[in-house]
Amino acid sequence: MKKNFILLYVLLVAAQMLICNYLHLTSYVQLSLLPALILCLPTRVRTSVALLIAFATGMAVDLIAEGAPGINTVALLPVALLRRTVCDFIFGEELVLRGEEFSIRKYGLPKVLFALFLVQALFLLIYLWADGAGTRPFLFNLIRFGASLAAGMLLGIPVTDMLTPDDRK
Repeated sequence: MKKNFILLYVLLVAAQMLICNYLHLTSYVQLSLLPALILCLPTRVRTSVALLIAFATGMAVDLIAEGAPGINTVALLPVALLRRTVCDFIFGEELVLRGEEFSIRKYGLPKVLFALFLVQALFLLIYLWADGAGTRPFLFNLIRFGASLAAGMLLGIPVTDMLTPDDRK
């Protein structure tokens, strides 16, 4: 884990709040750094603690920036719940057993992209479902999901690179 992980995490949560408040590209794109932030939590962080971190992060963003209390929280909690499962599936169980961290340099961009894709897709499925509440047409939601997933992946790569260590052990 990087020594300044907590500081970077807090700064990126603040960046997410700024994105929510001031960066509205279109109604088809929902930008979120939050799934990448939760994915990059150190592997020594247990699932119960990750759930608490996800809850606190989601509520902070919801209350300060989003305006819809609970929407980020409800979408972020399943990401925290399945974080270890995604890491075990993609990077192998040894990662968690040894207490190591994943990184783009250590595991390669394709594996990290796949992990990021899974958590971003899970987050967006729940977020868009909660946001639309069945009131928007399916095609609109499908386009919004695809555009938001692509944008989230593009933002998630540098976030993941910032929060994960760059050593090759």
